[in-house]
Amino acid sequence: MSASPPILFDRALLRQRRNRAAASLPEYDFLLQRVIDDLLDRVESINRDFERVLVLGGGGVFGQMLAERPSAAAKIGTLIETDIAEKLARQVCVDEECLPFADESFDLVISPLALHWCNDLPGVLIQINRALKSDGFFAAAVFGGASLKELRQSMLAAETEIHGGASARVSPFADTMDMAGLLQRTGFAMPVTDVDRVTVRYGNSFVLMRDLRAMGETSNLAERSRRPVSKRFFVRTAEIYAERFAGDDGKIPATFEIIHAGGWAPHPDQPRPKRPGSATARLADALGVVENSAGEKAGR
Repeated sequence: MSASPPILFDRALLRQRRNRAAASLPEYDFLLQRVIDDLLDRVESINRDFERVLVLGGGGVFGQMLAERPSAAAKIGTLIETDIAEKLARQVCVDEECLPFADESFDLVISPLALHWCNDLPGVLIQINRALKSDGFFAAAVFGGASLKELRQSMLAAETEIHGGASARVSPFADTMDMAGLLQRTGFAMPVTDVDRVTVRYGNSFVLMRDLRAMGETSNLAERSRRPVSKRFFVRTAEIYAERFAGDDGKIPATFEIIHAGGWAPHPDQPRPKRPGSATARLADALGVVENSAGEKAGR
């Protein structure tokens, strides 16, 4: 029997904070809009239509932006938008870790900035794969491991200085290799990943943390410290952040690494990689170079 995945995130707290952010999200959804714009580009690039489409997360922003993209909207039939937070769920409130949909229900599943809060991401991807029809497409965007690296370092330094030790205050995120491997492991065909790195400049770390709260993207770690956080900690964090990272204009950078990942539900007609040793042409011929045997020394 396989062990249960570790509980990294407090999903109840995530729902609570996303509900709290529902009123402010339209003013602070610039990253979400950037992600959805990229996802819609990917939908437009695919030479086919999608009769039934599921959106996991996004607070209804996907549907709003789709209405402004007629070429993408023409490819999409029935659109079902969900969110874990009741106040952000456009149509259905759904926990991504327990999808209530029947197998082979959708032609396309999209997830903008939601799956990085899942405790069992492989399990979620398996459920998404099952919910897709054969040859259905999945595309997601999640925050990657380099996100908020400046804030993470500043908080670590401040807490070590004040308390002589530190606890995790910024959530761990996946990287591109993690996502590509996970897609393959969970049965997706032709998986692809790429990275969009965004640097946002702020007057200070207090403004950055205000934006994170308004986005519903503050840390939801299950094993977070229960020790009350003092004003001194946040002030020292802001000082260290400015000392280490501020530019000549005094503003601080905040890095957001956005990993895009996509793959197809398996279908018999999809291209398959050839088995090792089955190639009929030499790589050296394709590159126009001379092939040396293992015992020969390459010329200069």
